[in-house]
Amino acid sequence: MRAVFDSCTTGYKMPTTLSKTFRFEAAHRLPKVPEGHKCGRLHGHSYQIDVIVKGEVDPETGMIIDFAEITNAWQPLHNVLDHYYLNEIEGLENPTSEVLASWIYRRMKPLLPSLSAIYVHETCTSSARYEEE
Repeated sequence: MRAVFDSCTTGYKMPTTLSKTFRFEAAHRLPKVPEGHKCGRLHGHSYQIDVIVKGEVDPETGMIIDFAEITNAWQPLHNVLDHYYLNEIEGLENPTSEVLASWIYRRMKPLLPSLSAIYVHETCTSSARYEEE
């Protein structure tokens, strides 16, 4: 707590990273895997999405951004993805975790200029990260 207080009162910069996690359920198949590959068959995942935001802490508010703003930027995408067949969504015809991470990032960035990265966790042990360089 002292670091936040000090940075806000002394004018020191305080670059910080926030993470907000969301979940959705969806089905997909990967049409470009070799024949016989298990992911070529229709299956589903309980996806976890981590939205990463970076910025300087505002000395007035003590925040980079209100978590509610991140939620508001995510909600329209949740409505499009949750309980849908991802292959039928424009831009997700080959919905790998990598493609999905990029797809989400490109749609959220205009709403969240401080967006730094998107993590897509397809399973509890497999994830992809997308960030622009």
